Amino acid sequence: MKILLVENLSRSFGGIKANDDISFSVDQGSILGIIGPNGAGKSTLFDLITGYTKADRGKVEFFKKNIFGLSPDKISNLGVGRTFQKLKPFADQTLLENVMIGAFVKEQNIKKARDKALEIIDFVDLIEKRHHFAKELSTGQRKRLEMARAMAIEPKLLLMDEVTGGVDQKTIPGLVELIKKLKKTGVTIITIEHNINIIMEISDNVLALDQGRSIAFGPPKDIQKNKEVIDSYLGTFDAA
Repeated sequence: MKILLVENLSRSFGGIKANDDISFSVDQGSILGIIGPNGAGKSTLFDLITGYTKADRGKVEFFKKNIFGLSPDKISNLGVGRTFQKLKPFADQTLLENVMIGAFVKEQNIKKARDKALEIIDFVDLIEKRHHFAKELSTGQRKRLEMARAMAIEPKLLLMDEVTGGVDQKTIPGLVELIKKLKKTGVTIITIEHNINIIMEISDNVLALDQGRSIAFGPPKDIQKNKEVIDSYLGTFDAA
């Protein structure tokens, strides 16, 4: 079953086409990886899907419901969660308090919201840090907290922007395993990554963007051999 359908999604800023007629679909329970050089339009695509930026045109359907043009809170309430590349937790609140804020979206009972938050914190392997302030965490731990906050709204679809970006190399494998663990719970995932090896390891399908356009879509093994994708990342003598 298709959980998300995107058709001809476009957005321009002045004369720059940030996203240019992008179309793709995502199967329920799968992981879609999105790759592309800096400025390819990856984060803008997330903004358009989740309502943070208004698209010029196109169609976005979530479980066959039209969500094009809806506000971020309405899209979130339907079951679309998101993490951000720039981490902005509530720095002077504890991990538990941060995740509880998300839990209150679905659960108004304080005890139930707290229990739910603790369960999620345990899931992302931060239970021993639950009473620490967010500002005391390492970058890798803040990445886990960002995932926990997004999970607290009980998303059916989770968009994750650069989960492994900005962390040290020894932290990356644990974050990759956490993504795989999350998939096993039934959550559908779309993830942006610069690390091609990670995308190829975890994704069922890959969408490659370049200069706001979709240049390839398909299984990782096909994307790895796609000439346009290789040219986009490595450059060619022809392009020179």
